[in-house]
Amino acid sequence: MAERGRIVLLFSDTGGGHRSAAEAIAEAVELEFPGLYETRLVDAFKSYAPIPLNQSAALWPELVRRPQTWGLAYRLSNGRQRGRVLTAITWPYVRRAAQRLVSEAPADALVSVHPLFIAPVLKALGPARPPFVTVVTDIVSTHALWYHHQADVCCVPTQAAFERALAFGMQPEQVRLVGLPVADRFCRPAGDRERLLRELGWPSDRPTVLIVGGGEGMGPLFETARALARGGGDFALAVVAGRNDSLRRRLEAAPWEVPTQIYGFERRMPEMMRAATLLVSKAGPGTITEAMNAGLPMVLYSYVPGQEEGNAAYVVETGAGVWAPGAEATAAAVRRWLARPQDVERASHAARRAARPEAAREIARLLASLMEERTRAPARLPAAARPPA
Repeated sequence: MAERGRIVLLFSDTGGGHRSAAEAIAEAVELEFPGLYETRLVDAFKSYAPIPLNQSAALWPELVRRPQTWGLAYRLSNGRQRGRVLTAITWPYVRRAAQRLVSEAPADALVSVHPLFIAPVLKALGPARPPFVTVVTDIVSTHALWYHHQADVCCVPTQAAFERALAFGMQPEQVRLVGLPVADRFCRPAGDRERLLRELGWPSDRPTVLIVGGGEGMGPLFETARALARGGGDFALAVVAGRNDSLRRRLEAAPWEVPTQIYGFERRMPEMMRAATLLVSKAGPGTITEAMNAGLPMVLYSYVPGQEEGNAAYVVETGAGVWAPGAEATAAAVRRWLARPQDVERASHAARRAARPEAAREIARLLASLMEERTRAPARLPAAARPPA
């Protein structure tokens, strides 16, 4: 029996989107090529980075609680030349960690779903290396460090990210517009909505507004839900607090003027998105992508400065949602949409038009083709060193 090809996916738990994207790609590889490839997920910060970078996942929630400071750091480091300088300055500090990673995680193809791993790992690999693919997990306001000229392929989620790749020096043939990879369960057809409503225990005689704040229950969920419920109305609420137990307890203790169900961390988000009428959320890239796949219109109330800044504008431009920051503004926007079902229907169609549910599978097929190409030409050079076609 032939040895299975090895695919290593580099991620970090600095925000839920990186791990989710890596898991979605690994899942798609198995769905497209059952038993043919071995996938390994490596949390590069936690397992290999020197102190204090190895604590990045724990520090991340504190960073996003200081949005202006984080946004300033993001903007100051975001430039083609600044990115190169930052990489050169930090290389002596991360060199041993990067070299140990490539030694201990041998691969026939590597994928990075985090921008900070790309340059150090490519440098540690050297010229005689396996195919290296980057998968950009930010939608619009993408950082320069995503776009390394030596990557074989850079997979991007939107046309705006594609254009930024070219602006930061990548060649058109290096960049693939595929969408953002999400788990297969978010990529399935809508199915029977009435059945979903029954299974979830949601009312079928009124619309349900789904309010989320990511897996960690971030943002002004309580204030937004209360603002929407005040005054009552012919709708229901489903509020997902995620892993934020204190938020869940606070929501459960509050009085509600409309039928309201409170949830903690939920594995039924695909079903909830397909059953809901509207989504209220921060402008996280994964949530936006999942909602578009479900044809679910969005009211967005906040974003993380830096990488999420362009997301709200993107949703508005596609016609899939509106930007309404602040609890009262969010509640007013939801009420306007509920009063005009035809607008909700138009936004639902717009979301489906913008969706790219095949993204993870496209990346899986790309990886297989790169590894097949490598077996035919083992003495391959990095993309930047190849002669022009």
